[in-house]
Amino acid sequence: MPKLWNETIDAHRAAVRTAVLDTTAALVAEHGLTSVTMSRIAKESGIGRATLYKYFPDVESILLAWHERQIAEHLEHLTEVRDEADGTGERLEAVLGAFALISYYSRRHHDNELATLLHRDQQVTQAQQRLHALIQELLTEGTEAGDVRDDIDPDELASYCLHALTAAGDLPSKAAVHRLVAVTLTGVRPAARLPDSDAAAGRSRYLSGNDDSSSAHPPRGPRRHTAHGHHPTDS
Repeated sequence: MPKLWNETIDAHRAAVRTAVLDTTAALVAEHGLTSVTMSRIAKESGIGRATLYKYFPDVESILLAWHERQIAEHLEHLTEVRDEADGTGERLEAVLGAFALISYYSRRHHDNELATLLHRDQQVTQAQQRLHALIQELLTEGTEAGDVRDDIDPDELASYCLHALTAAGDLPSKAAVHRLVAVTLTGVRPAARLPDSDAAAGRSRYLSGNDDSSSAHPPRGPRRHTAHGHHPTDS
């Protein structure tokens, strides 16, 4: 079979697959997961049911494929954001801001049933690992440049950032998302010198885990949220 003919077939298959993924995502967003059937997807995609079943066995497999595509696009976007920024501090701020907005928009496009389904996707765990590595690398660079605090391991700081910014999905507006990013960045920047030596000593004990004072109260941090099905990693 000629190469050009093969390329035409591959392009057609890719176009059909894309149409099915986009159509399914739109139907679920509009009508909910339980209202979407393979027959409806085939009709809205402009293909026959038999053709659809050649590509996917059921609705769940379509959604997981769509989710995989979303995750890949989000990770690619974050990488591009990192590469376009200048300076370690700017790169960290740009990537954290972009991730927070992904969390914000993704939560609004998922109902509870869909979020539960996508949360079981193995792609989520893999994406979280890649995202964690990306943030950790930026934090390590920031520590070396003096833009990030050096009293906490970058691996721990990366976890802090991701858990904090996943909460953007629950915020009411983009303005609130930007405030959350600002607070998170403040938490990872070099700590200001405290004028009170006792307060500084108490902070040191808390960070080292050796504060056994009965009157000590740990500072309030961001609420810990469980990442839902798109991480972003989700999509």
